[in-house]
Amino acid sequence: MLGQAPPTRSGSSRSLCETLMPFPETPRVLYAINPLDKVLCQLRFPTILRVATELPAAFQERVRDRYPLFQQRALSLPVPVPAQIAQQLGLQLNLGTGEVAYEFSTEDGLWEVSLTKDFLALSTHEYQRWEGFKEYLALPLAALLDVYAPAFFSRIGLRYNDVIVRSKLGLEVVEWGELLQPHAAAELGEPGVAACVENSHRRVDIRLADGRGKVRLQHGFVDHAETREVCYLIDSDFYTDERTETQDAGAVLDNFNRQSGRLFRWCITSRLHEAMGPRDLASLG
Repeated sequence: MLGQAPPTRSGSSRSLCETLMPFPETPRVLYAINPLDKVLCQLRFPTILRVATELPAAFQERVRDRYPLFQQRALSLPVPVPAQIAQQLGLQLNLGTGEVAYEFSTEDGLWEVSLTKDFLALSTHEYQRWEGFKEYLALPLAALLDVYAPAFFSRIGLRYNDVIVRSKLGLEVVEWGELLQPHAAAELGEPGVAACVENSHRRVDIRLADGRGKVRLQHGFVDHAETREVCYLIDSDFYTDERTETQDAGAVLDNFNRQSGRLFRWCITSRLHEAMGPRDLASLG
């Protein structure tokens, strides 16, 4: 009825979430046609003023062999949500802080470390598998702990941007309803409606079974910069805002990585999965 307050989650529903995994367990795979556009890890900590008041020379010496390029820039959102999705969701993307981020990049520019007085971040367009990403993170994380010794992490996030480009998969004429699971496709799975849908953007916040972590899932249409075709973005932002001791960050990120693979597979159909050429990671070693 109109005027009634929206329903709240019952205690039994909360307990059920905490005993079950939100996303079914699936084998880890490596896709021959990788849908990942960008991956970002961010570790936030209580403000360390020394980062803001002096150049991070000692930090640079620790990471310079792998990240030789350096620049400063005004702080902005590390992984921007596409403008059309931001407009639909009402997101405020301009931080407007005037703060400076120190950036350390690999020579090819494909891996970038950002350091501010509040966080350390690693981002890449060249993600292949989790073990490799952790190797690139290990050096700046160790430098952060050695040089600045943050008391703890106040927020840990791991974000995956997957973009489904049908032309790369030979699926140009296949409808989205055949590539996305019904719970993700929604109207795109309805034959009488799908052809008339011009824009589709959704956001849902899901609590993970451990009770500490969450994922903000945003998905919908985006335009491909090169081909100008309509593609589908699956943006999964895993995070915890609970205090985490610095030595426990790796375990938190490992869990987010496991959940991210399950979430992506939960969103797509077997047809799309097979079209990307999955290879079982267990067989690759």
